[in-house]
Amino acid sequence: MTTTVRVPEERSARVPAEQRGPGRDRDSVRLLVSCGTEVSHHAFVELPRRLRAGDLLIVNTSPTLAAAVDGRIGHTRVVVHFSTRGDDGRWAVELRDPDGRGTTRARAGGPAGTQVRLAGDVRLVLEEPLTPYGSRLWWGRVSDPDVLGLLRRHGRPIRYSYTQRDQPLSVYQTVFALPSADGSGSAEMPSAARPFTARLVAELVSRGVQFAPITLHTGVASAEAHEPPYPERYEVPEASARLINAARAGGGRILAVGTTAVRAVESAVDAGGVVRARKGWTDLVVTPERGVRVVDGLLTGLHEPEASHLLMLEAIAGRAAIKRSYGEALSGLYLWHEFGDVHLILPSEGPHAERCSSNCR
Repeated sequence: MTTTVRVPEERSARVPAEQRGPGRDRDSVRLLVSCGTEVSHHAFVELPRRLRAGDLLIVNTSPTLAAAVDGRIGHTRVVVHFSTRGDDGRWAVELRDPDGRGTTRARAGGPAGTQVRLAGDVRLVLEEPLTPYGSRLWWGRVSDPDVLGLLRRHGRPIRYSYTQRDQPLSVYQTVFALPSADGSGSAEMPSAARPFTARLVAELVSRGVQFAPITLHTGVASAEAHEPPYPERYEVPEASARLINAARAGGGRILAVGTTAVRAVESAVDAGGVVRARKGWTDLVVTPERGVRVVDGLLTGLHEPEASHLLMLEAIAGRAAIKRSYGEALSGLYLWHEFGDVHLILPSEGPHAERCSSNCR
C-alpha cells in the first residue's frame, strides 16, 4: 500500500522551468530536502551545498527517443507509443487515442492481429500482451525493422495532457544523455536529471562529488492502476561499479539520480553487497519488503499516488518520511511531473546521521 497523495491539477508543471520567465534555466526549480521526517525547502542550485566531498551520484545516460508516432487502424486515428525493443526484434507498444488537444488518452489494447498503418506504408501488427497483468502494452512486429529510423523521421516526444504544448526533443534530453551504440534510448525522459546543467555539474565536481554513469532505457510511464513495472534493459559498466564500491568503502553516500538509477544499480549487486558490472534485462521491483542494498539516498521527481515508484521511495526513506515530505510538497505548492520540482532524500541513519541536520538546512 503506497502513501496516499492527492495532487491537484494546478500543481502539474505545464512547461519546462526555462520557459517560465526570463533569465531562467533548467536548474530554476525548487528542491525539497528530507532527512527522515525532517524537511527543508531550497532552490535546486543549492544542491552542491546539500552534498559533500565523497558523495557519489549515479546518473542515467539513456537518451530520450521521439517515441510517439501517428497511425491509423482502418479509418480511425491512433497514436503509437513505442516503449521497449525486445531481443526478437519486436517492440512493446501502447496504442493511445488522440484527444484533439495535441495529447492522447488511454485506449484499450489489442486484440491480437490488429494492424496499424504508420508513415511510409509501414505496418505494425499487434501479437500478444506484454504481460498477463493488463492489456495496455502489447508486443508488436513492425514491417520495417528500422524502427529507430522511423522514430527519427516521423516521431515526436511522448506528451501527456498536463503539459501545455509540444516541445522539441532537445527539451527531453538530460545533460547526462549519451548516444547508445545501437541507437536505443528511453521512451520517456529519465526526468530526475533534467534540472542539472553543465555549470552545476562542474560545481559539484569541484566540491568533490563523484558521478557514476549507468544506463537504463525506460519505457512508457502511463501505467494502469496496480500494474507492476515491466522489464527494462540496463547496463552498469565496470568503471561505474568500481566507483560505487570505492565510494562506499570510503564512507561516501551513494545517491541515485532518479528511480531508474536505483533499479539499475540494485539489479547489479551481488549477495555480498558488492556492485558488479552487469547488463541485460531487469524485472526488479524495489519495495519496502525487498529494501535497498546499495543506495543511501535519492534525487527524484514528485510521483503520482498510484505510482509504484512510491514503494521504492518508502524502501529508501520509510513510509513516515515520504508521507511527511509529500505533505510538505503539497502545502508548499511544489510542481509535479517531468518539468516539475525535485526531492532529495538523504539518509538519516548510519555513520553520517549526526550530519543529517546540517545537510537539511
